[in-house]
Amino acid sequence: MPRKRVVVKRKTTPDPEYKSVLVAKFINSLMNKGKKSTAQSIIYGAFDIIKEKTKKDPLAVFQSALENVRPVVEVKSRRVGGSTYQVPTEVRPSRRQALSIRWIINFSNGRGEKSMAAKLAGELIDAASERGAAIKKKEDTHRMAEANKAFAHYRW
Repeated sequence: MPRKRVVVKRKTTPDPEYKSVLVAKFINSLMNKGKKSTAQSIIYGAFDIIKEKTKKDPLAVFQSALENVRPVVEVKSRRVGGSTYQVPTEVRPSRRQALSIRWIINFSNGRGEKSMAAKLAGELIDAASERGAAIKKKEDTHRMAEANKAFAHYRW
C-alpha cells in the first residue's frame, strides 16, 4: 500500500471480437506465459462450442455463468488470543469477479474433455445452469461463512 497517494486502477481494454471488458479480463486470467493469442483462441473456441450446444448467445451464457459463480461472503482467518477463527466477511465486487473467473478456469482444467476450449465451454454451460464444480465451490464458501457466523463480530 502506497504512503503518498492513491494508486489509480488501470483500465482493461475490451477484447477485439465481443467488445467486452469482462471477456478481456477472462482472457488475461487464462493467459499463460504471455501467450495471449492462444488464450483468445481457447475462449473464442469455447464460445463457438457454447453457441453450437445451447443455441444461445455465448456472451449471455458467459455472463450468467460468472454471475452464478460470484461469491457474496467468504471466510478469512483472524488470530485472537491463542486461537485462529474463520471470520465471515463480505467480498468486494472486484474480488467477486476475480474469484469467479479464477474458479471457472481452475475447475475447467480438471474436467475430462479433450481440448481446453471444450473443458471451458462445459464448465461455463454448467455454471450458467447452476451446476458444476465452480458452483459447488461457491456454495461451500457460503456454507463455511454461515457455519462461522458466530465469529462475525471479530470482523475488522
